[in-house]
Amino acid sequence: MSITFRIPVLALLFSGLLRMDLAAQELPHSFARPDQVVVKHLHLDLSVDFEEKQLAGAATLTVERRDKTVNQLRLDTRGLDIEAVSCGEAELDWALGEEDAQLGKALTINLPKYDSLRSDRIKIEYATRPSAEALQWLTPEQTTDKQYPFLFTQSQAILARTWVPCQDTPAVRMTYSAKIKVPAELMAVMSASNPQEKNASGIYKFEMKQPIPSYLLAMAVGDLQFRELGPRSGVYCEPSVLRRAEWELADTERMIEAAEELYGEYRWERYDVIFLPSSFPFGGMENPRLTFATPTILAGDRSLVALIAHELAHSWSGNLVTNSTWNDFWLNEGFTVYFEQRIMEAIYGRQYSEMLARLTLDGLLAELTELDERDTWLKLDLANRNPDDGMTAVAYDKGYFFLRMLEEEVGREKWDAFIKRYFRKFAFQSMTTEGFLQYLEANLDAGINLKAWVYSAGLPDNCPEVKTDELAKVAQAAKDFLGGQSAERIQSSYETADWTTHHWNHFLRSFKTADLSIAQMQDLDAVFKFSRSGNSEITHDWLWLVIAAEYKPAYLRLETFLTSQGRRKFLQPLYQKLAETEEGLIRAKEIYTIARPGYHSVSSSTIDGILGVE
Repeated sequence: MSITFRIPVLALLFSGLLRMDLAAQELPHSFARPDQVVVKHLHLDLSVDFEEKQLAGAATLTVERRDKTVNQLRLDTRGLDIEAVSCGEAELDWALGEEDAQLGKALTINLPKYDSLRSDRIKIEYATRPSAEALQWLTPEQTTDKQYPFLFTQSQAILARTWVPCQDTPAVRMTYSAKIKVPAELMAVMSASNPQEKNASGIYKFEMKQPIPSYLLAMAVGDLQFRELGPRSGVYCEPSVLRRAEWELADTERMIEAAEELYGEYRWERYDVIFLPSSFPFGGMENPRLTFATPTILAGDRSLVALIAHELAHSWSGNLVTNSTWNDFWLNEGFTVYFEQRIMEAIYGRQYSEMLARLTLDGLLAELTELDERDTWLKLDLANRNPDDGMTAVAYDKGYFFLRMLEEEVGREKWDAFIKRYFRKFAFQSMTTEGFLQYLEANLDAGINLKAWVYSAGLPDNCPEVKTDELAKVAQAAKDFLGGQSAERIQSSYETADWTTHHWNHFLRSFKTADLSIAQMQDLDAVFKFSRSGNSEITHDWLWLVIAAEYKPAYLRLETFLTSQGRRKFLQPLYQKLAETEEGLIRAKEIYTIARPGYHSVSSSTIDGILGVE
């Protein structure tokens, strides 16, 4: 017997006493006051200077005064050098506030007296600093082809303010346009309409007609080439990567079609992907029209393209309907993991997607034991904290299982119809957890204890079960190996030649608590060649075991892996494992001294904390 939970705020929403006014709510990670004056459009006119590691030019903000009695615009900045602020021909008074360790400085601009016949267009002349956290400046040696420098941005969660003065909160959405000047031998692309070939002038113009939050502002500049994947999809990357990237992403158009079949029209015109150099700190970033992707998914067998399905799914969850604050992060990521699984099921079958789901559940259960209890709620509390602290398996995977539980409770047909209505109704808007729950209760009579999922720790008893015969066989293979069977016997008995990446992930993770001997590590490595694997997911799981077992023949591979890519998902567990012993900590710091200059600040700030580096 299930019990339907009614949280008090929902009663207020239904009664009309509490409006779902996203702009008026408290914004825990922004100085902005969009309930008073809100940015509606941004135009950037910037030059890219690789020698100075600087963007310089102007941002022109078109604003709307929601409160006609207020004549101040409040923006977020961090480390920006503001030179002048004007409206038309008139110079405006402005001031930067006190520095906040997490948020930077508020930029307060005194606006002209309100005139209903005039549009407020505020021009801010400024320059970034080389230390801007959103900007990764790479020398030619740090790129794949090692011919030209490269720049890419990472604005999520609150780093847009380090390269653009803006209302840096997902509660505010704006359209934008840009003119970007780069060296003639390079190409610029953005999360907007994009060129498909270089031009001689080095000047590129962009337009994003759909309103987006600031964390989806994105730009990359480098020696880029483009290859079409389908009528509305393509891939950008350095020349030497192009053929591998085109082959790996061959199913992109099928993914778009599968997603549309599930959740309605793709609203962003094109879906292109850019493969960045290996220092990119994430697997992918869902910048609209142009997903940023790590080259670590180029496995040569399309086994890691679930990441592309995930970033594509963000075209609905996150980009189309956005979490209003970072406390509501699960609305972006839980939905996206759910969509990713459904897309993979539609293309590769239920057996394949259930392997992914099982690995997801295993990872979630492990991470729940490591987190503070309050951080295992879906509705986060990130006040006075970096919102990156909320980027855990809870938002992603507990969110996924919450939505999967709802699907299984009401039936897939009814659930899919509800989801389509939800994304159609709230398209290009921001959403709170409470707002979603209100809509859920009003439109889907699930009879579910919502509190246990959203406002309680851990996983409720009604978490869906995930059973997969394929991974059960893998688990038995690992058990047989631990019981004394040789790796060669495992190879022949279980036909491992047919295993996918997900089989190998499960196999290697089965040994995490096994305390493997050096002889066992040698046997595994000799037969399965793990130390020579070119698959980043398999390599990561193997190297964790290498550290745990102190398997010295693979130490060089460990160093190479940590110094050749900057994906935080891989770096964090390996450095943490190294830091558990005195000898490992020494080795970790030696490797990190070499690797740190090539890491993005998102990764280096995490590893600094693990290793105690100032």
